[in-house]
Amino acid sequence: MSTTTETEIPLRQRVAENPQPALIWAAIGAVLIGVELGAILQVVGVLAGVVVNLLPGDPGAAAVQSLQAAVDGIPTLVSRETIANQGYWDGSKYVGTFLGVSPAMAWAVRVVVVYAYAFAVLGWLWNGYKTFRRHYRRVDWTPRDDVVNRFRGHTWGKFGLIITITFVIMAVFAPALGPTTMEKNILQPYDYETSYWNEDTQNVETVLVGEANLGSGSQGAGDENVAPMTYDDYGRFHPFGTATNGKDLFTQLVFGARVSLTIAVVSMGIAGIIGLSLAMITAYYKGLADFAAVLVSDSIQALPVIMVLILMLVVFRGTWVKELYDGAVLIILIFSIVYWPFIWRSIRGPAFQVSEQDWIDAAKSFGQTPSQVMRKHMAPYVFSYMLIYASLSLGGIIISVAGLSYLGLGITAPTPEWGRLIADGQQYVASPSWHISLLPGLLITLVVTGLNAFGDGIRDAIDPQADTGSETEAAAGGGGA
Repeated sequence: MSTTTETEIPLRQRVAENPQPALIWAAIGAVLIGVELGAILQVVGVLAGVVVNLLPGDPGAAAVQSLQAAVDGIPTLVSRETIANQGYWDGSKYVGTFLGVSPAMAWAVRVVVVYAYAFAVLGWLWNGYKTFRRHYRRVDWTPRDDVVNRFRGHTWGKFGLIITITFVIMAVFAPALGPTTMEKNILQPYDYETSYWNEDTQNVETVLVGEANLGSGSQGAGDENVAPMTYDDYGRFHPFGTATNGKDLFTQLVFGARVSLTIAVVSMGIAGIIGLSLAMITAYYKGLADFAAVLVSDSIQALPVIMVLILMLVVFRGTWVKELYDGAVLIILIFSIVYWPFIWRSIRGPAFQVSEQDWIDAAKSFGQTPSQVMRKHMAPYVFSYMLIYASLSLGGIIISVAGLSYLGLGITAPTPEWGRLIADGQQYVASPSWHISLLPGLLITLVVTGLNAFGDGIRDAIDPQADTGSETEAAAGGGGA
């Protein structure tokens, strides 16, 4: 007769024996999710629409449209409708804005609420991890605790984490953070009207957004410039000023952040899957499989990355692949092909080391299939090394996307992209319209620096022996010289 030890008690039973911490955590989560349920369902509808658009014949398009129409009316805390900023001055007061405050103040309130809500969700998730550690984990200590503690003491890594979180929030909540909408100000400006107070006639008048944009472009000094934190002639507030075509620059930057983040994450995800799969196969079978992977990866790595990107984009220009989401799908595929050899090379050594361990031979002797051995006993020990390299590569992809768009080969208009904004405002850098190029450039620099710092923190937390500034490596470098 066997007895059940504490380590064998399933999680469900552990929660049932001490439900209060879990119930409190779940209740807080229900509140956080409930106030944004409408937005969550909208995201689900958008993702479903993306999948439907990629399928031939658009099957289920009507159902997706019905879903999107049904959830549009659900109120949410972090939304443009709840904290509206696109109102107008009627001569005595603001009309249509949140609590009748100025558009600038209403926009600032919404930005604060968005980031407060996002950090509240992150705090809730972190509290959930601590609750699990304190009340429900089977053991008092795991190696993951040391990783977390090392990262919490890594100042440079924490700086990168803050910048990364700020960037991700900007991308995720782009529709709410912008002072105007993507459709109204960028994609379909001539389908919408805006009201404003006409100082000459002393009346409230309406004008098409597209026409208002034509009169609000930043193209130099005098009346041809709408600077950051100012209003244009139509009473519209622009936190970062306007672009050369009069469209709100901040709105383009936040949606450009969404484009850059999506391309970087999806590209590294696909490249990581390919690299990890090949690392498992080559480490398990060795021999011919490893030789073939080495030849292919060396062939790709021997080519200049930027030249491969430019060549592929030029070759596929005008094809249906280039038209998918204004070139984003093609760029993702190219980055995935270019980057998987680097990921595979970075984890090939650890994969070979793991394949020689005794537990791998034991798993084989117990009759486990190669896929089971690779998935259960090898991949978990190699995944952390892949995570380090992937986190350090995100910044490079963002810079590359911006560089390609700067050259006119990346994301095509009207989809916003940081590199194209820099190119559009380059000739006005020395004029009062400096903000068009400088602000996107500063944002790229800050985000890439933050991602690299975050990657350094992850590397040092997961593998503390990988300190590039160690005395041993310094001595070795000196001896090599």
